[in-house]
Amino acid sequence: MRKHEVDLLLATMVDSRHNVSDLNLTVDYPLQVEANGELMPVSLEPSIDKLTPFQTEVFAINLINNDRRLYNNLIQEGSCDQSYVMPRQTRLRVNIFQQQGHYSIAMRKLENKIPSIEDLKLPDVFKKTAEEKNGLVLVTGPTGVGKTTSLAALLNEINQTKPVHIITLEDPIEFVHHKAKATFNQRQLGSDFDTFSNGLRAALRAAPKVILVGEMRDRETLELALRASETGHLVLSTLHTIDAARTINRIIGMFPSEEERHIRIRLADALKWIIGQRLLPKVGGGRIAVHDILMTNLRLKEVVQLGESEGKTIYEIQEAGAPFGMQTFDQALIRVFSEGQVTEEDALLYASHRSVVHRGIDQIKHARGEKTTDIDGLMVDRGYSKTVRKH
Repeated sequence: MRKHEVDLLLATMVDSRHNVSDLNLTVDYPLQVEANGELMPVSLEPSIDKLTPFQTEVFAINLINNDRRLYNNLIQEGSCDQSYVMPRQTRLRVNIFQQQGHYSIAMRKLENKIPSIEDLKLPDVFKKTAEEKNGLVLVTGPTGVGKTTSLAALLNEINQTKPVHIITLEDPIEFVHHKAKATFNQRQLGSDFDTFSNGLRAALRAAPKVILVGEMRDRETLELALRASETGHLVLSTLHTIDAARTINRIIGMFPSEEERHIRIRLADALKWIIGQRLLPKVGGGRIAVHDILMTNLRLKEVVQLGESEGKTIYEIQEAGAPFGMQTFDQALIRVFSEGQVTEEDALLYASHRSVVHRGIDQIKHARGEKTTDIDGLMVDRGYSKTVRKH
């Protein structure tokens, strides 16, 4: 298999369905694409019912294209990450990894157009986040929920409104930002810097106002990000956590217990926003993003410094902070259900607290005059009572 044949197969996969987001090559499976959250096979002539280990390895070799660093990562660490540009300028984020002695390849299709906050229908707090002068802003969630896309929209908002210097540290570069008001320097792990911590250390010497760190992977990177946010920089990054409370606990857990008090004080001062993101199947097709939003305030600073306690939890701060733009995932799920955008089953499936979402859905259904229970036909059993024997 030659490179032009690889490009032809990739083009066929991208064009095989509407809204293709991911491409997948796994031994003993056909070529597959993900569209609207579902993985589906790709039809070819002649057909490929099962990929062989040789086919996926040759495919991987063509994608790596003699890059020694990627070869070393794949052999020594078992996986490597890269970007790949097809002839018609379609860009892919590529992850090649070993499994059971074979190579598998997962590719994410990258959009050429930089999305706006309006395009993605993100909450208004993203515009407030773009107005921050310094501090730490985290977008969290599992892989594949669009964290990088949301951050690209946030950077685009800054680019359209502020004449500032922005440095991004990415693995790989996913969205190429063009000059509007801001000046961008986008650096890629491997080709432009060797580790996120070293890249961040170098970025601090380049006098940026905004720094994007693709992912907080280790304690050293987080330490440098805190230092940058404390010295007048706005630092944007991601973490693979599922909500705001777990994000704070994850950050604190990266440091030794003897440093916990000090880190809590620093984090309380540096943290500006935590925005969690999940993608749900949308009624009628496609997917919709729901968000868990936490903004810094005096109550949050106290909880971060001292830890959560009865009546003082991050979840309660988010619930009470709704007038200021805060919300829990559960509140967001109840809202999108009330708008008819997601089903009851999916809302409950993605809930942080099922009882909270269930109660909220029941209130909405009751207000609509809909049934809130499957129990029907209750009546008094008249034969149950017995005559009391008098003595």
